[in-house]
Amino acid sequence: MMKRIGILTSGGDAPGMNAAIRAVARKALHEGLEVYGINYGFAGLVAGDIFKMDLHTVGDKIQRGGTMLYSARYPEFAKEEGQLRGIEQLNKFGIEALVVIGGDGSYHGALRLTEHGYNAIGLPGTIDNDIPYTDFTIGFDTSVNTVVEAIDRLRDTAASHERTFVVEVMGRGAGDIALWAGVAGGAQDIIIPEHEFNVKAIADRLRRSRELGQKHAIIVLAEGVMHADEFAKELSAYGDFQLRATVLGHVVRGGSPTARDRVMASQMGAYAVELLLQGKGGLAVGIQNNKLVSHPMLDLFDAKHQAELSLYDLAQDLSF
Repeated sequence: MMKRIGILTSGGDAPGMNAAIRAVARKALHEGLEVYGINYGFAGLVAGDIFKMDLHTVGDKIQRGGTMLYSARYPEFAKEEGQLRGIEQLNKFGIEALVVIGGDGSYHGALRLTEHGYNAIGLPGTIDNDIPYTDFTIGFDTSVNTVVEAIDRLRDTAASHERTFVVEVMGRGAGDIALWAGVAGGAQDIIIPEHEFNVKAIADRLRRSRELGQKHAIIVLAEGVMHADEFAKELSAYGDFQLRATVLGHVVRGGSPTARDRVMASQMGAYAVELLLQGKGGLAVGIQNNKLVSHPMLDLFDAKHQAELSLYDLAQDLSF
């Protein structure tokens, strides 16, 4: 019977990670397991930065953004030498299984440990929403709400000065944050990596909108396409739209998680413990059609997350 599990977060932080850590720890303690937190991801695992957790360790953490276990990039874990050093620490602390919260890179590390005989379950903790086989990732909803709030504020000054704001948002190579926030924020145009765009056509729509009385506009740009200043420069070649470029940057990763992220992270965290208790590893937890699911991590590496492009079409239909 398994007696001890570990928890680590890896890669970029995401709101809701603490809710997931809390759920894993409390579900495991409820099942009679000992729980160990691992600071600084795989780097902390190799360094032995590991401590025993109890109910109070994760108390008053569900509402906090970021990750109480900290995070760090550690590409050395891709090599077997790094993995074996991590396993030495797992053996030292008697940890028999892991829950790894992070994105694609984190899943690679979790799979390697499973292959070495230490079952690991991955939870999708990333604001980018770019993990296959899950409709949503932990932190995505909070990030979208943060962007929408920023768009609402920018619209006030855009309207006051009759300007066009190009708002660049995070998402790495995925356009989900831009897509969802653009629709929710009533953007004039949304530029994402998953859909082609034509700068001249965008300029024509802006001119047409102005002729119809809409003197200001918001354009949401995914960082995976180009920088906001670069896009504004290309657009300005087709007319004077009083352009201003705004890069929201890492503010999108911070803040208290929404209720949706807290609930989903809690569900996923408890489910991960259930899978480990069943002796399973090498699986990634997700949510599809509002139901918890798990898929082999190997499947995720061969698949690609698909953006909900019907939202793009909707945004085009609803813009001037």
